[in-house]
Amino acid sequence: MEQSEMRKILACVRDGTISPEEALVKIREDPFTDLGYAMIDNHRQIRQGFAEVIYGEGKTKQQILGIVRNMRQNGVKTILVTRLSSEKASFLEEGLKSSGIKLQPESDSGQDGIHYYEIARLAVVGQMPEPSGSGSIVVASGGTSDLPVSEEAALTAQALGNRVIRLTDVGVSGLHRLLSHMDEIMRASVIIAVAGMEGALASVIAGLADCPVIAVPTSVGYGASFHGLSALLAMLNSCASGVSVVNIDNGFGAGYQAAMINRQR
Repeated sequence: MEQSEMRKILACVRDGTISPEEALVKIREDPFTDLGYAMIDNHRQIRQGFAEVIYGEGKTKQQILGIVRNMRQNGVKTILVTRLSSEKASFLEEGLKSSGIKLQPESDSGQDGIHYYEIARLAVVGQMPEPSGSGSIVVASGGTSDLPVSEEAALTAQALGNRVIRLTDVGVSGLHRLLSHMDEIMRASVIIAVAGMEGALASVIAGLADCPVIAVPTSVGYGASFHGLSALLAMLNSCASGVSVVNIDNGFGAGYQAAMINRQR
């Protein structure tokens, strides 16, 4: 059940077309669905404003298809599937086509369908919502090698109904590239800083911006970067105020947190 459906039920109670008892039954209906291999939380959207997200890694393609089909049947308009391989995405596309959901080109992202973003290894099933957040979320990536993580963050924030501005390859090794985007930085409601190597980008941005900064360490770097651990520790030890840090390569977590902050603002 979506929040819009909840409002309709409450409006019917207000208008007297259904009783409070009937409304309570409707709200309590199917709080979760047991598929045997997954317990789908049907009330996640009511509690948090967005439906349950499917983590694709570790699940079979049949399991992912079954979860998506069930969520669609329960009226979920936007379904996010993260860490999805191209093979599983193709299987999901064919399975949804046989269920009557047609694939639309990426340029028609406002239309119903399935859209797979290979760089981010992420799929959006259904409608990519129009921005409803109060401001813009800036996603800044240190280098091109950080794009898989930064795109996961950006697309997650978009799927949660936010306007996203991407700043690509603006790492500290060429600081003038970042400084040329001061207008976007100063206008942002939240900034996600995605970087590997020594992870200095988050501290630099936080020293310039007047909004919360979410730092995302990536596993990009040479041997002593320890697959992102160096960047993680550097971001945790940032001397700039207002920096929060998510796990290594966790673009999804950063995008979700940024969306929640932007919604509150």
